[in-house]
Amino acid sequence: MRRRGTRIYSLLGLLVLLALAYHSWLPAHGPSGGGPGGFKLPVPWLQPRMSFAGRAGTHFADAETGAPLYINGWNSYWLLSSQSPALAAEMLRRGRRMGLTVCRTWAFIDGGAGALQISPGQFSEPVFQMLDYVIYEARRNHIKLILCLVNNLDNFGGKAQYVQWAQAAGANVTNSTDSFFFHPTIRGYYKEYVKAILTRRNSYSGIRYCDEPAIFAWELMNEPRCVSNSSGPHIQAWIEEMAAYVKSLDTKHLVTVGIEGFYGPGRSERLGVNPGDWAASLCSDFIQNSAVKDIDFASVHAYPDSWLPKASMEEKVKYLSNWVDSHLNDSEYILRKPVLFSEVGYLQNPEVNSTVDGETVLKLVYDKIYDSARKLQAGGGALIWQLMVEGSHMYHDGFAMVARDRPSTYKLLKEQSCRLQRLYGKEGDSGWQCSLPP
Repeated sequence: MRRRGTRIYSLLGLLVLLALAYHSWLPAHGPSGGGPGGFKLPVPWLQPRMSFAGRAGTHFADAETGAPLYINGWNSYWLLSSQSPALAAEMLRRGRRMGLTVCRTWAFIDGGAGALQISPGQFSEPVFQMLDYVIYEARRNHIKLILCLVNNLDNFGGKAQYVQWAQAAGANVTNSTDSFFFHPTIRGYYKEYVKAILTRRNSYSGIRYCDEPAIFAWELMNEPRCVSNSSGPHIQAWIEEMAAYVKSLDTKHLVTVGIEGFYGPGRSERLGVNPGDWAASLCSDFIQNSAVKDIDFASVHAYPDSWLPKASMEEKVKYLSNWVDSHLNDSEYILRKPVLFSEVGYLQNPEVNSTVDGETVLKLVYDKIYDSARKLQAGGGALIWQLMVEGSHMYHDGFAMVARDRPSTYKLLKEQSCRLQRLYGKEGDSGWQCSLPP
């Protein structure tokens, strides 16, 4: 009996040592360079405790406790494509140090160099392991990820790559990328990809993606647009079909579309909210697209510098204020769903914006989100576009910054994290506490 007890204690001791090694070794000595590597112990129960994000009416909520969640987060689209676990881990650590809770990033590289999806249904295992690592490291830093599943743009393949694959397979597909939304072969490719992602078992944690609470939500597409005005109904049908398909595979995660928030031509009373007449011709409609029953929250982007390039700073601020208010009101009173301002960007060019001008844009959005949060209303949060770390300069797009190189912006990011934490407590990370005075 004594011998059996000794063996049990020895086994427990070994498990504790393994757990300690697992949680302390990788952060300091983890993989770096061209691909994932290092020590792996894919045991689900060794992962840090974290609850899923959910929804309670018009606001996000902790799926376990029901506590309200309001988000201060960021975009780093490049975490997968960097092929550098060291850069990805450092970015996630810095996000946590600023009190940020959600990072939006790409879960796709379709075709071309460094592809995740080499061809329809064919994947690079090393690149897939890089995505595994990003998700694994996010959880270790108490960060949740919004994972986008395909690009409207050609960058990293996008819908154009899917059209090319279908043409190469002999499908009767036009050269227009609008066929992405309605051709059955291409819709099948996309579904096959979604299934591969959602059912993937993480090689670092042993947890399937569909069971991973470090994923905040699935985003169907980054900024869906069309070439022809007549494709609007096809986009709407595609959203309905694909959102339902995601939900058929995964009932634990939130789903969003990824639209920019433009109002369509059928919204005559709101067309003045758009940044220009061109915005109504892109086949998306904020209300119709977001009202789909399997879409859990609406998304909006905000780029006053790009959308109003000739406007004065005063005009941009006036436009942005109306843009944010309109979407907050529509989400609260019409959609009855949360809305996330999932890209808020301003040019980092001193000839366009001074630091003060750029921060005026960000602070305006932050203030309106905070006011919505105080009222427990639909303004679910905002994600700055975009943050980087040293060594990721190749992904600079004119809007990117290393936050700690901009002390006033860094402070603004932390201040927003602090005041949201003081309202409802910071989601999922009891280890982070605001260091700024009230």
